[in-house]
Amino acid sequence: MRVSRRSLLRLGAGAAASALTMGLPALAAPALVGRKVLNIRTLSFDCPYSGEKLHAATYWAEGKYIPGALAEISRVLRDEETDEIHAMDPKVLDVLHRVGTTLNTDCRFEIVCGYRSAQTNAALHSMDSLVAVNSLHMKGKAIDLSLPGRALHDVRATALALKMGGVGYYPDRGFVHLDSGRVRQWVGLG
Repeated sequence: MRVSRRSLLRLGAGAAASALTMGLPALAAPALVGRKVLNIRTLSFDCPYSGEKLHAATYWAEGKYIPGALAEISRVLRDEETDEIHAMDPKVLDVLHRVGTTLNTDCRFEIVCGYRSAQTNAALHSMDSLVAVNSLHMKGKAIDLSLPGRALHDVRATALALKMGGVGYYPDRGFVHLDSGRVRQWVGLG
């Protein structure tokens, strides 16, 4: 029996969804479909400020990013103030996936902020000097988040150890900033 690539992707996504509903760490290991090992990366987001949820979005499979899933992720991580959608950098999604799998989770993140328009960023900066003038949020290269079931300091320590981009730590505000920019770190107070 011949199995198409699309069928394999559906099977892998189904396996990931089953693992999520059973509370298992999804995609910590490759999925086995028949004789073929299917490597996939899946993320889930809860966005309490917008009320949006995205569950088990497989954005990468068999060494390739999946355009439809990337578009859906970008829609969910849009600027909540202006409703503007901007393509999220797949590399920042890879950072999230690596952090989530390294911490042995199902990669379900609670999002504080994804993409931020220049207009929204300027307004936030005028109220809070901790908001960078040239924030990577404006390029779709940064996400502020927490990881339910894991302490913020563990998320931060894991991201720092991976050395995949910038890591900002905001314990008083309840989130960690992860980005796909150069490797650096800071602690935000206040």
